[in-house]
Amino acid sequence: MDDVLAKPVSIANQIHQRLRDEIVHAVLKPGMALSEADIAARYKVSRQPVREAFIRLAQEDLVEIRPQRGTYVRRIAAVSVLDAHFVRDAIEVAIAREAAQKAQPADLEKLYALIACQATASTNAEFLASDEALHEGIAAMAEHLSAWRVVHQIKAQMDRVRYLSYGEVSPIDRLVQQHREIVDAIAAHQPDAAAAAVLRHTADILHQLPELARRYPEMFEG
Repeated sequence: MDDVLAKPVSIANQIHQRLRDEIVHAVLKPGMALSEADIAARYKVSRQPVREAFIRLAQEDLVEIRPQRGTYVRRIAAVSVLDAHFVRDAIEVAIAREAAQKAQPADLEKLYALIACQATASTNAEFLASDEALHEGIAAMAEHLSAWRVVHQIKAQMDRVRYLSYGEVSPIDRLVQQHREIVDAIAAHQPDAAAAAVLRHTADILHQLPELARRYPEMFEG
């Protein structure tokens, strides 16, 4: 039985985040039916917050709500990945440039600590969490956390692809090195170098997308 949902974050938000994580981590796979009643029982809540969580997941293209038929986990749509990549590039490049101008030693120490954690991550989920924390930390350094939240809201499909890529397709040591190059450029107060490092890093997933679709056809649309 899952633990009691914590406060003060709304119950609907917590359920949404947990289901989002399970879809991104491929615990809930494409085609699987999600039951309001079952999830409400799992978290010991009414159906209303579960329904709200389903609506948010549908807005992220993670589930399809079929009236009178049920709610189902969607396959990964390449077009959604490309759209998210486009938005993420625009925002994160700007964030990296500002971070390079505002970087402080204490902030950089936290980023390098996260890179060290990534290098020793024992699971894909652990690596993804520290990866997210690094990018969020750069946004905080640039004083643009609201912009990072925009990125987070639109990149659910990209996160599914990233999670699948960890390991053979996108070796962890290569991703760690890309992160180190970003932070090194920020630490050196070099905005252009930081922006270029971000672009190299975010392009990695586009290069791997065809191979992932070939390896996991059941996960992708078309």
